[in-house]
Amino acid sequence: MIELSVVVPVLNEADNIPTLVQEIRTALEGRLAYEIVYVNDGSTDRTPEVLAALCRDLPNFRALHHDKRSGQSAAVRSGVKAAHGQWIATLDGDGQNDPADIPNLWAKMQSLGGGAVMIAGWRTQRKDVWSKRIASRLANRIRAGLLRDETPDTGCGIKLFPREVFLEFPYFNHYHRYLAALMKRQGGKVVSVPVNHRPRGAGKSNYGNLDRALVGISDLFGVAWLQRRGSIPRVREEA
Repeated sequence: MIELSVVVPVLNEADNIPTLVQEIRTALEGRLAYEIVYVNDGSTDRTPEVLAALCRDLPNFRALHHDKRSGQSAAVRSGVKAAHGQWIATLDGDGQNDPADIPNLWAKMQSLGGGAVMIAGWRTQRKDVWSKRIASRLANRIRAGLLRDETPDTGCGIKLFPREVFLEFPYFNHYHRYLAALMKRQGGKVVSVPVNHRPRGAGKSNYGNLDRALVGISDLFGVAWLQRRGSIPRVREEA
């Protein structure tokens, strides 16, 4: 039985894939039963060829392909739906998240007893350009003030959560930025853990600060509406 599925959404990240996959294997090999699930979100570079080669070479490596670009949230959802593991770890495909942090997130989850809990990475020392750091800091403050999700860095791509609970989240585009709020709405718990953050390995970011800001405004108010309107009862079965 696979305990953990590592889901990695990618768009035009061909040069970063082999190194990141090897780092994931180094971090997890011999620790637990795992698989790696890459989701190609309509890449136009060599990403499909690189993924095909890894599928041939690695028995616990799988690749999914979107026929057109559908967004990071859609890619994460496709990967989680196809995953065989009971738990999901997500990583950004640009190499900035460090797979060596996954065992620490796993240990934290086990210390809390599992269940409906999300362990969220917290980039305490970001390796981004100053404009991206400032935009992210401002967005985190606005989001935390409105949603009260008690998560200092909801945009960090490295997270650990139970697959079954994630699949109960209401789906909408860009919802990968609000997973902590959606977990709390579901009655779960969110714990933030400091993680390593690195410069991008190769290539360039596919998303700009303005892009994130424009879509984030409507999404933010939408999630706040969901919090007000969604009441998830705790269910207890008579013994």
